[in-house]
Amino acid sequence: MATRLDPFQEFDRLVAQALTSERASATMPMDLYRSGDHYVLHVDLPGADPGTIDVNVDDRTLTIRAQRSARTEQDVQWLAKERPVGTYARQLTVGRGLALDAISATYADGVLTLSIPVAEEARPRRIEVQHAGDTARITSEADASV
Repeated sequence: MATRLDPFQEFDRLVAQALTSERASATMPMDLYRSGDHYVLHVDLPGADPGTIDVNVDDRTLTIRAQRSARTEQDVQWLAKERPVGTYARQLTVGRGLALDAISATYADGVLTLSIPVAEEARPRRIEVQHAGDTARITSEADASV
């Protein structure tokens, strides 16, 4: 087995570990897109315990929380310990026009997926335009048939 040692990379890792906490390095990357009449949010939560995932909405703020527990192996000597543990949290301010009471959530393969429907009153619709000349003609045709 071949190993490669880069002393500068190891030094960078040690400095970063000393200057930041594990909680600070816990990230929650996401993708957000619109598909038809709903928005879809994919949030990466690798290793999160599904029972700790909490999604809630307070006014216009969507909050996502999850927990990743530390491994509890006994009598081990860690050679590298880079995976963050603790609580992940992310808040998003959502705009008006969404049906926040109808959000659905699923968690599979380390990805939390939220489907947020667009509210009925915010959906695009076509408004038919009446022409003033058409109204006058319809009235005169109705008078002629009487």
